[in-house]
Amino acid sequence: MHGEGANDDLDAVLAAVGPRLRALRRRRGATLTAVSETTGIPISTLSRLESGRRRPGLELLLPLARAYRVPVDELIGAPAESDPRVRPQPFTRNGMTIVPLSREPGGLQAYKHLLPAGLTDGREPDPRSHEGYHWLYVLRGRLRVVLGDQDFVLTEGEAAEFDTHLPHWFGNADERPVEFLSILGPQGERVRIRARYRPDDPLPLRAAPRTRTTGASESPRSPGNRPPGAGR
Repeated sequence: MHGEGANDDLDAVLAAVGPRLRALRRRRGATLTAVSETTGIPISTLSRLESGRRRPGLELLLPLARAYRVPVDELIGAPAESDPRVRPQPFTRNGMTIVPLSREPGGLQAYKHLLPAGLTDGREPDPRSHEGYHWLYVLRGRLRVVLGDQDFVLTEGEAAEFDTHLPHWFGNADERPVEFLSILGPQGERVRIRARYRPDDPLPLRAAPRTRTTGASESPRSPGNRPPGAGR
């Protein structure tokens, strides 16, 4: 009986690997094709892993851990350490440095973004949409945001939130670097801090530096999440 219980625990751990791999891939904004090219694992195998139809082994988990820049323990959901501090593993996308600030895949995900000076100079905005709900807060510099048919700038201390089904793009508003925080949430999860709108500002997503805590509002129509890169 003891052996059967251990096997059940192992099966439960392995069954959770697939959804965790899918969440990590979406956080990176990567396609199965891109992951396959990076790891050498066939697309069909990656798809079966994520859907739970392929049992994960070290020969698959090790290259995936390297590709996603996470410990193998994170892929298999090893028990959390007593130390609650998050040890970020930054990665770069389209010239933007992205620093994950949350440890568990799925649910709300927090990131710090750094756009070096001149990163998007001369670059034509290329708004994209994806699943999720997004909240931004500018720490330093001026962030240009193209959101649908709106084109505006967020400055230090300003925040914005929006459904990521709406095409969006971020870039430098001037020649200086930009540093901002973002939180992404899937369907049914919306950040509970809403920016206070300026009554004289015609852009509904531009906000005053102060924020206030509110109750949960209506749920967005968007499952899943992933961090944006420059030009996303």
